[in-house]
Amino acid sequence: MSQIESSWKFAEELVTESDPVAEARQHSLEVGVEPVSPAVGAQLALVAAASGAKNVIEVGTGLGVSGLWLLTGAPGATLTSIDKEVDHQQSARDAYLRAGVPAARVRLITGRAAEVLPRMNENSYDIVFVDADPGSVIEYVEHGLRLARPGGLVLVAHALWHGAVANPARRDATTSGFRTLLTEVSTSPAVLSSLSTAGDGLLQLVKR
Repeated sequence: MSQIESSWKFAEELVTESDPVAEARQHSLEVGVEPVSPAVGAQLALVAAASGAKNVIEVGTGLGVSGLWLLTGAPGATLTSIDKEVDHQQSARDAYLRAGVPAARVRLITGRAAEVLPRMNENSYDIVFVDADPGSVIEYVEHGLRLARPGGLVLVAHALWHGAVANPARRDATTSGFRTLLTEVSTSPAVLSSLSTAGDGLLQLVKR
């Protein structure tokens, strides 16, 4: 294991997850849904806390791991979450209840993100978190930037796509999509961008 890999492993293992998050993670892995890593979750919580987020929307509910981390950082926020899998959302709802999150603070929308996002109000969210169909990541980020308020954040999970983005020999559509996204936002005057290497990569954008 290289020194960099050892540092990544140390950073992941340093995070202590609450029982509800740990349970949601275990359930997610059991059904084959990849949740954000502990280090990425901790970073989501930190960003949510630092921004004083009140309205958060996520594209990709999963089984609730990312939502729980976001609400950990912003306990007074309202979370809107979109996913096409109703069973996954029911599991996420159960996880939120076990964590003591009032039902009124969580709005779950079942549907395809490409169809739901155009109907959401622009400039309305403090944080937009994207962790859904990786083949549509550019489209989701474009919607995210429309939905985020000026000064709001768009956060994108798996931005390094299992290490493939840094490998120039990988040219499949998903890898190329993430690579294009990272290149475009790095020079865009519309955003401030930062790429964290935590977990599988977390792209962080601030809407100017």
